[in-house]
Amino acid sequence: MKAIKNIGLILCFIGFAIFTGSIFTGTNKVSQETFNTWAKQKVKSAFFIEKAQKEIVDIELSAFELSHRITEIAKASNIYHKSQKKIAWNKIIPLKWNKTSKDFIYPLARASATGWPQQNEGLFFWITFGLAILGGTIAFATDYKLLGKAGIKNNGIFQHSATNRGYLGILTFFYFVGFYVVLYFFPNYLINPITAVNPISKSLSGNESSQWFLYGFMYCAVMSVFAIRMFIKYRHNNYQILRTTVVLFFQIAFAFIIPEILVAFNKPWFDFKNAFPLNYTFFFDWNIDNLLASGNMGIFMLIWGILLTLVIVPVMVYFYGKRWYCSWVCGCGGLAETLGDPYRQLSSKSLLSWKVERWVIHGVLGFAIFMTAITLYTYFAEIESWKKIAFGISVYDIQSSYGFLIGSIFSGVIGTGFYPILGNRVWCRFGCPLAAYMGFVQRFKSRFRITTNGGQCISCGNCSTYCEQGIDVRAYAQKGENIVRSSCVGCGICSAVCPRGVLKLENGPEQGRINPTEILLGNDVDLMQYVNRK
Repeated sequence: MKAIKNIGLILCFIGFAIFTGSIFTGTNKVSQETFNTWAKQKVKSAFFIEKAQKEIVDIELSAFELSHRITEIAKASNIYHKSQKKIAWNKIIPLKWNKTSKDFIYPLARASATGWPQQNEGLFFWITFGLAILGGTIAFATDYKLLGKAGIKNNGIFQHSATNRGYLGILTFFYFVGFYVVLYFFPNYLINPITAVNPISKSLSGNESSQWFLYGFMYCAVMSVFAIRMFIKYRHNNYQILRTTVVLFFQIAFAFIIPEILVAFNKPWFDFKNAFPLNYTFFFDWNIDNLLASGNMGIFMLIWGILLTLVIVPVMVYFYGKRWYCSWVCGCGGLAETLGDPYRQLSSKSLLSWKVERWVIHGVLGFAIFMTAITLYTYFAEIESWKKIAFGISVYDIQSSYGFLIGSIFSGVIGTGFYPILGNRVWCRFGCPLAAYMGFVQRFKSRFRITTNGGQCISCGNCSTYCEQGIDVRAYAQKGENIVRSSCVGCGICSAVCPRGVLKLENGPEQGRINPTEILLGNDVDLMQYVNRK
């Protein structure tokens, strides 16, 4: 079995290496027709067009060379126009590190890509994603025998450098962060990886793949492979098996396949499970206009999104706590529970982390509400989003800053990239505004709690160690106190790893769900007085 596992790991590594290496290979050759189409949409400067035709048209260049030349030509063009007595501001090309590559350069790089991956899309998919998925499946499947009998085992997780902030963990951290930065802001360098999933995109929606389709497919593929690991590791626990299956279904069906099918029928891309304020663009003017312009289906999507936020979410949290969404539905939670499961023990349980968590996540929620309120005001007042509203700031500026800081940096780069450093629920703990919203309901108006039996607790600490939300579960268990916390996502791992069956997830009546227990110390009180009272 170990030999088979190693074969699987080798296959996975080969596919992964080809996928990564393809970023640095391939060529681009911009035809005159392709250039004209792109320039007509993106450029108004005759200076830029004339210079670009000499330096990039009909010349074989790598993606890096093409991007560099376009940037340099744009800089020269801007200098030329700004040197004129009458500056033609409409001919100035905005150059921003987080927008130029993805909005300006990427469309041309994507349309002009040539090389082996573009000529062999199907084969390229199989030697990258195909090998990686097959190898990962084989490697994890062998754990059914290699891990022995069912039950949670540490298996050296604290000693392995990949799962205890060792050198492998640090390398993984840099790779995750680097890939997310390139994916979000420099997709012009990911042309070949994007090409790999082109056959899948065409089969679902009929459209060429994009950076976001690549992201969505990778999301589903990684979750599916690591779900095998979850099924084997937690096969003794029906709750974990069912939870993993359900969250996998919601991610693949509702966040990936259904939205792409909607696009194929000329309907808006829409994730029916993505509630505001996690879906922070839902109330943006362009999204509302797009939904209203899409007929009855668009109106239904708009009404559904409002009902999901204002009615369905709080009602479901009341009956089942945050776990119905964070652990059963949410794709972010699904990735954290599959890919992120080996890192769950790295979540800090310190008091400082808890204080930072409360301030940051509630700050994000407040900013999301403020941003949305301003957006809706300007929308119904029929004020264009680009007009300045106060202090030289427009609604568009507020939306862009939120999308950049929260949507890209926090939820993507930090939220996933920091798994090997800060644990698997960084985004859920510190940044998700929907988690903060549901946390208020769960803490003050919910039937959900985790009950404890302090008499059975042996203080092994497994529950606290494996709590991905940084909760000191053992402190509650030792006192026999119910666990009612805003941050708890009800993953149930604390219960699964408990060797004594101390912890149990329940949805009982509200009365008595919070039962703080006083700790009595013999130095402070006469314990015999309490004995005699009985």
